[in-house]
Amino acid sequence: MQKKHTSPEVHELLIVGAGPYGLSVAAHAAARGVEARVLGPVMSAWHAMPTGMLLKSEPWASDLSDPAGAYGLAAYAATRRSPVRHGEPVPVNFFAEYGDWFARKAVPAVDERLVVAVRRHPDGFEAETEDGETLVARTVVLAVGVLPFTEIPAPLAALGPDRVTHSSHHTELGRFAGRDVTVVGAGQAALETAVLLTEAGARARVLARTPRLRWNTLPPALHRGPWETARAPHTGLGAGWQNWFYARTPGLFRRLPAEARERLFDTALGPAGAWWLRHRFEAVPDVRLGRRVLAAEPAGAGVRLTVAGPAGPAAEVETDHVIAATGFAPRLDRVTVLDPELRAGLRTLGPGGAPEVGPLFESSEPGLFLAGLLTAPSFGPAMRFVYGAGYTAERLARGVARRLRTRPAPTPPRPRTPEPAPAPGRAAGTAPASGTAGAPRGAVAGGVAEPPATTSGPPATTSGPTAGQPAPTAGRAPETATGSPVPVGEVPAPAGGAAAREVPAPAGEAAAGEVPAPAGGAAAREVPAPGREAAAVKSVSGTPGPTAGEVPGPSTEVAEAEAADAGGAHGGRRP
Repeated sequence: MQKKHTSPEVHELLIVGAGPYGLSVAAHAAARGVEARVLGPVMSAWHAMPTGMLLKSEPWASDLSDPAGAYGLAAYAATRRSPVRHGEPVPVNFFAEYGDWFARKAVPAVDERLVVAVRRHPDGFEAETEDGETLVARTVVLAVGVLPFTEIPAPLAALGPDRVTHSSHHTELGRFAGRDVTVVGAGQAALETAVLLTEAGARARVLARTPRLRWNTLPPALHRGPWETARAPHTGLGAGWQNWFYARTPGLFRRLPAEARERLFDTALGPAGAWWLRHRFEAVPDVRLGRRVLAAEPAGAGVRLTVAGPAGPAAEVETDHVIAATGFAPRLDRVTVLDPELRAGLRTLGPGGAPEVGPLFESSEPGLFLAGLLTAPSFGPAMRFVYGAGYTAERLARGVARRLRTRPAPTPPRPRTPEPAPAPGRAAGTAPASGTAGAPRGAVAGGVAEPPATTSGPPATTSGPTAGQPAPTAGRAPETATGSPVPVGEVPAPAGGAAAREVPAPAGEAAAGEVPAPAGGAAAREVPAPGREAAAVKSVSGTPGPTAGEVPGPSTEVAEAEAADAGGAHGGRRP
């Protein structure tokens, strides 16, 4: 049993999770002069993905985010003399290695120990690591990716992992060679898993409720004329004005009516396969659409499924193993790294149970910030993908800096004054005639963290999966597609690069408002006039959007940030 001990140092910021979101937040926090310590294995969920898996996002939409935009995927590819190009999918293992490089270049040293618990502490919060050490910090960021939120349908969940697994649980699929495997789902994770199983020699079968599969189209050329650009602008979530709204204005999404946000979270960017996977999917021998799993029970060493079809009685399917590629559900009750008392005190949104967050990603517990998939119900589909890390990191780091200014640092201990020897003729131990008693010893504030750190689980998130991060629905980790439509967060989305260039410089941070400035060139021509933005709001929410003059501007965000300082998430109000 590990002996527990508490470090005497009080850090300014602990970041739990070292996936795309956690690393991006660390880079932005360090640039603001915040002493940050990152905890957790770097890009662990991404390194654990099956060999042969590819990013669904375009390379330019797959950057982690640093303030200068110096450490994008293209910069790493240049060091490998392996350029990345629009329209050419990037291997997931290459992306994971890019994340390792980003951590070395843009982030303070990472402590790769896991965090097993986060609790309140008189100086803010304490995080307990897997080996028993307790670290204390004034603020904490949870960037735990997507793996804590795996969703397996109820009929399958009762069976053990020897018969049923989630698609995010697999590093290699070759062990299924010669076996019958049923994949449940219709998104990128399901379709690519079925393809990789088939290519590894398994007999793969796909069961999906949808009556037909959807596929992303080949993305349009990166550089186009003004008319083509105006009709369907490029975004990190796919081409088109709706995707532009999700990708470029997460803060505006947060201001939609609660009912509209809930509906869009459930339906936006639904399941679809990548355009480059479609011809390989033709080799999958058994695809059954319009089917729903009603029940599952052991059958020898395998599984017997009762499946309802579009017409006629239910049928039985026997298989050796079931892989549920059925997504992720960002519910607060699954964030088990949080102390139950702390978790129970956080405000949540709607029936889904996701935590409420303010405009700078602070929860209702002052000083506790959230990143990645957990914030998607508030900020929209971009947070299911790596792409959302750029928007998140700049604003969250700003929120941490504000919180550190409003929460006083612990008082350093005052040196004890030696007690004088008793005066002649005086009994030892009686009060001295002069001198002061030493003040209670307190924790020392500040100090640079040594290079160790932990996370409450592999990233993403999901972003990892951090979402998640493997991001995430029936998918693996964070990623985005630039086809149309884009899958429901199958593989969490990109962040950084373009996103990093869209982040306003500190001097103009208030002006950044809710809508990040686009990154030069063609992207600059794709930014719509205010009237178009209002129309986009109306089209996605189903309710009249704000007029051009009502689009949140600098004063709106500043006011919300000040409210957040005063009262945690939303300054005490619900969205």
